[in-house]
Amino acid sequence: MILKYEQEHDQEYEHDNLMSNLSKEREIISKNIFDNGEKYPSPGKPKLSWQATFAGLQHRNYRLWFIGQIISLFGSWMQMTAQAFFIFELTHSPAFLGYVGFANGLPSWLFMVYGGVIADRFSRKKILIITQIIMMLLAFVLALLTFIQIVQPWHIILLAFFLGIANAFDAPARQAFVNDLVPKEDLLNAIALNSMMFQSAAAVGPAVAGITYAVLGPGWCFTINGISFLAVIYNLLKMKFAPAPKRNINKSVSKELMDGLRYLKTQKQILLIMLIVSFSTFLGLSIATLFPVWAVGILHGNATTNGLLQASRGVGAVLCSLAIASFGRNLARGKVLIVGLVSLPIFMILFSINSSFIISSLILVGIGAGIIAVNNLSNGLTQTLVSEEFRGRVMGVYSFSFFGFMPIGALWIGMLAEHFSSQTAILINAIILLIFSIVIWFMMPSLRKNN
Repeated sequence: MILKYEQEHDQEYEHDNLMSNLSKEREIISKNIFDNGEKYPSPGKPKLSWQATFAGLQHRNYRLWFIGQIISLFGSWMQMTAQAFFIFELTHSPAFLGYVGFANGLPSWLFMVYGGVIADRFSRKKILIITQIIMMLLAFVLALLTFIQIVQPWHIILLAFFLGIANAFDAPARQAFVNDLVPKEDLLNAIALNSMMFQSAAAVGPAVAGITYAVLGPGWCFTINGISFLAVIYNLLKMKFAPAPKRNINKSVSKELMDGLRYLKTQKQILLIMLIVSFSTFLGLSIATLFPVWAVGILHGNATTNGLLQASRGVGAVLCSLAIASFGRNLARGKVLIVGLVSLPIFMILFSINSSFIISSLILVGIGAGIIAVNNLSNGLTQTLVSEEFRGRVMGVYSFSFFGFMPIGALWIGMLAEHFSSQTAILINAIILLIFSIVIWFMMPSLRKNN
């Protein structure tokens, strides 16, 4: 079957490869270059257009990735939203929300840096096909257990752990894979579009999940997620790449991992960016763990309310992703990253002191934008700074700084909410993150100058 796809799309690939080469030549001619210490004058800022905003989509492989992923992510957000509300409905415990998040993220600590080595050693396309198939099967297992009414909280926690193992190998390959899909000049745009498709699914998927949950039950949310994986698997099979040079693998996985860590140790800017991602994930992104508690306990709502809260955060993230995609080539990335980092805890403080659904939803738009400003630009800066030789390994550690701190953040905020209240838990996180943000703002001025 794969051979058939290769024969069908050879001509399309050759055309796309030609367009990519022409695009690279235009970059060499048009971008600012240095010659004998002098900078050629810039032709001026390009006008905003839909073509500039969606530049990454001119490349066939990235179009396939974008379409398949947005369908798959829609299903994933349906499952995440329904699963969180389902276990809260089964246990009535905020702590269990933290346990699920912890089980899902624990494999990041165990396997994700090794996933980075695998992403450097083997075909990232094949890695992604395998991980997507595993994730699809896990969704169908959870759906089956729910439909036959034997599902228990420990089933959900165990399946979340297995899903985390798959994600530990999927995430580094996914992060590095974007670089294989577009030329360098469109890399930041493609990363921004990745965030946009992720958050578009985050805006729509939870809202649909809330309605589906209320009308048909959680089992159908899990089933739809399983089916949605077929889109990305099919499109991955359709992708065509130029033959990659064979890499001479004469070192063990552990040796290659240590080489990558030694390289990373010399990259101070990348290490600082990873620290920012870790803190914002641990203290900021973790508030989503408490959305089911907030929907029921604070807003006196139900599964639909929970879905709409998730959707509100997604709307803010989509708007921010679109802005970054539009201004990507002229954006002061370091400065916007820091602004997003400072604004995130301020929005969290406002969120923690209100009990209105409308106000909560509006504030979550700001929280979603802040999270994307931090994560999207952190990813873009890291991808720009890293050497191609170590890309998979560095993106493995980068993915760990995100996914590895999600479970700890979920466990932390769940326990705080259990012992105090959900409002107090969010307020504590916000204050700590605000202090960290202010320290970064004043102590690391060089980051604000990074473009």
